[in-house]
Amino acid sequence: MQWENSLHHFSHKDLIYKSTSDYLRKGLKDPDEIKEAESCVKCHTPVGFITGYPAKTSDDRTRIPKLAQKGIQCDYCHSATTAEKIYNNGLQIEPGNGEEDPGVKRGPFKDSESDYHEVAYSEFHTQSEICGTCHNVKHVVFKTDLETTYTEWKNSPYYSDDLNKRITCQGCHMYQRPDIPATGSTERPKNPGVASDDGPERDHIFTHYFVGANAYLPELNGDLEKAEMAVSRLQHSAALSIDEKQLDQNKLVVEVRNTGAGHYLPTGLTDIRQMWLEVVVQNKYGGKVFTSGLRDKNDYLNEDTIIYNTVFGDGNGNPVHNVAKAREILKDKRIPPKQSLIETFKLPSIDLKGAEIKVSLYYRSAPQKMIDTINGKGKHKLPIIKMAEAKVKI
Repeated sequence: MQWENSLHHFSHKDLIYKSTSDYLRKGLKDPDEIKEAESCVKCHTPVGFITGYPAKTSDDRTRIPKLAQKGIQCDYCHSATTAEKIYNNGLQIEPGNGEEDPGVKRGPFKDSESDYHEVAYSEFHTQSEICGTCHNVKHVVFKTDLETTYTEWKNSPYYSDDLNKRITCQGCHMYQRPDIPATGSTERPKNPGVASDDGPERDHIFTHYFVGANAYLPELNGDLEKAEMAVSRLQHSAALSIDEKQLDQNKLVVEVRNTGAGHYLPTGLTDIRQMWLEVVVQNKYGGKVFTSGLRDKNDYLNEDTIIYNTVFGDGNGNPVHNVAKAREILKDKRIPPKQSLIETFKLPSIDLKGAEIKVSLYYRSAPQKMIDTINGKGKHKLPIIKMAEAKVKI
């Protein structure tokens, strides 16, 4: 039930992934760009990819066997032995051969037993590399870093050469369960229990909710629990503070801190992710005298918005909105683990006595304008999650 309706389960069935990948594939003529656009299937339907259905994104999806449509599933990960590279799904797999020869399933316990298949302890399953193989992505031709979640973690304070001090991807994301966000800013208590009905009691059973920051897909599939867990993870990842000493100079200085994520905020395909600051200054009568980062009636962000994201380029300094065309990185404004960024706003040269300032940090999985363009206006309304807030009255 934990894996059911998870992002791993729906990695191939995700309606927004499907529509977006199809949209970005259309119109491409450069063979190098087409090669990249066709490569998403490696991670989104790994069983389908290694069995030849599909070989690329544009293949007829009706040809994909039902088993392969289940995304990133139990047998695939637990058949992994190591990784030949830590990007673009470099997992080495030793799968079984059907019910008569199910093969060896690997995991973190040294005393596991099964009546159905062989079992083996795997140190590989206890470390972040098994996650990094899909959560680091390079352009298959240009080698541009498109996603760097594993690298961000490897260079963070959460990584240590001392295994007893190292906090792996599993140490947060596979400790989380309802009401326990298990981020770097919270406790991460163990989850005692059994892995199967007749299994031994263990100090910790790794959870398989696989919750990140996507609150929309679980809700779209009727799983409010995982949606709420995604919101909780976001709300325990960042903090805001206002430097009140600067206000008498009509300067609003805001510190945005990454308090809970073991990678950058945001992470993943960050040319699409939106994390932004909204600032509202109201005078003592309730009138707005300064704003930044407000959304319009369509929930699209204004041009003055401070957005934490990545912008890719075409190799000549021009921004591109399709990762298939990403030959360079023009901008990478994000917040590393346990670090912060400072933003300074020049407030109006008026008497601000009695004014109230509210600064909010918001997150959305993708721009609403992009979603409306691809899918049609009103079909998918992405949730906007408030990650943190700071208020001060002058």
